[in-house]
Amino acid sequence: MSTTLLISIIGSDRVGLVAAAAGTLFDLGGNLSDTSFTLLGGGAEFTTVCDMLDDVAPEAVRGALAALPELEGADIVVTAFALPKERAPTGATTHVIQVAGGDRPGLIARLCEVLGEFEANIVKLDAVRLTEGGTDRYEVNMSVWLPAARADSCLAAIQNTAGGLGLTCQWRVA
Repeated sequence: MSTTLLISIIGSDRVGLVAAAAGTLFDLGGNLSDTSFTLLGGGAEFTTVCDMLDDVAPEAVRGALAALPELEGADIVVTAFALPKERAPTGATTHVIQVAGGDRPGLIARLCEVLGEFEANIVKLDAVRLTEGGTDRYEVNMSVWLPAARADSCLAAIQNTAGGLGLTCQWRVA
């Protein structure tokens, strides 16, 4: 039998962090399911839903991860994952949207409000501030599920919102 754990690691970005964490979980008998890793400024976040053998306690998983030099000083949380592991139909990506340009406070909120108005679901969202030639450039990448009957209208509204803020907007069908 197995139990499903949610494992969250937030700490300093270090080379080998993902390999060390994933390798340790494998060595403990874990099988990773949905997993994400991202840089957050000078930090990093690694999150995974992991099937673990019942005889491996969450505290043992946390202890093994905390012992890794790549995770020194990281906040590590290991808890039971009680939600369904299978995604609902709205968890499938139908479109990928990218909005880019100068940093605009409230941009993510505005984009998400538009998606909500069209009953869209955000499957994944990544935003990053990049410095290019001394100028900040902001980029938002979203994987979304759009209801087929409202997809064209939603994409037009997203494009209008981005354009109104002086940003570029590109999208593609997934």
